[in-house]
Amino acid sequence: MKRLIRIGLIPLLLAGLSFPSAASQTDPQGSLMWDYMRKLFLNDDPYLFDERIKVLVPEFAEDPTQVPVSVDARALDGDIRQIIAWADFNPIQHIFTYRPLRDVHPRLSLRIKVQQATPIRAAVQTMDGTWHVGTAQIDAAGGGCTTPSVGNADPYWESHLGEISSRRFSRDFGSRYKFKVIHPMDTGLVDLIPEFYLQQVTLKDEAGNELLQMDLSQPVSENPVLTFDTKNSDQSHYLLLRDNNGNEFEQAL
Repeated sequence: MKRLIRIGLIPLLLAGLSFPSAASQTDPQGSLMWDYMRKLFLNDDPYLFDERIKVLVPEFAEDPTQVPVSVDARALDGDIRQIIAWADFNPIQHIFTYRPLRDVHPRLSLRIKVQQATPIRAAVQTMDGTWHVGTAQIDAAGGGCTTPSVGNADPYWESHLGEISSRRFSRDFGSRYKFKVIHPMDTGLVDLIPEFYLQQVTLKDEAGNELLQMDLSQPVSENPVLTFDTKNSDQSHYLLLRDNNGNEFEQAL
C-alpha cells in the first residue's frame, strides 16, 4: 500500500513543474492559428513566450502593402541559431528566416504586406534548441497580399531590377546598414501575375566571410527596405541577393 502511494505521488509532483512545452504555454494573443503555426514553424521543439524578444509594429497598418516591422533579439545575443518571423493570418505566413553567423547583432527591420489584422511573431531559436517567441498584434483594413505591385504597371522596374541603394550609419555598437532593392516582390496571389520575389540575402565582410543569411518570402514589401546592424565598423561589407527566378545581384555597402 505504501508503495502505491509513493508511485501515485510522482505524477502530482511532475505536474507542479514548469516546462517550455505546448501544454504549458498559452498564446498571449489568443490566436486560433497559434497551435497550427507552432507545429508548422517550430515543429515539436520546446518553446516559451519571451518578453525579451521585441517585435515592433504600428497599431494600425495605414498602408497594408508597406507595414514596418522590427525584431530585436539582442537580449539573447551570442546564443542564437536562427530567427523565424511570420504573420498568423496572412495567406502566406512566412516572412523571413534570419541566421546571424558572426559579427552582427540580432536586430533587423523591414516592411511587409498584411492581408488582415494579425499577430506578427518572431521565434528565436537558441543553441540548445529552445524557441523564444516574441509577438505583437497589428490591425489592418486588409488586402495587402493580394494587391498588384506598382511595378507591374510601370516599365521602370524592368530596367532597374536589382538596383541597390544603401546607407551606412556609425553607431556605438558598430555600424547600421539600410538598403533598398528595386524588385516587385509579387506574391503570386494576383491573377495572371506569377510569384516573383527575392529569396536569399547574404552579407559578407571584405575577407569573404558570411556574416548573416536571410531567407525572404512573398509577404516582404515591394522594393524591399531592410536594416541590420554589424558589430565591426572598420570593415567593408558586401551584399548578395538572389530571387526565385535565379537572378543574382551584388553590391558593396
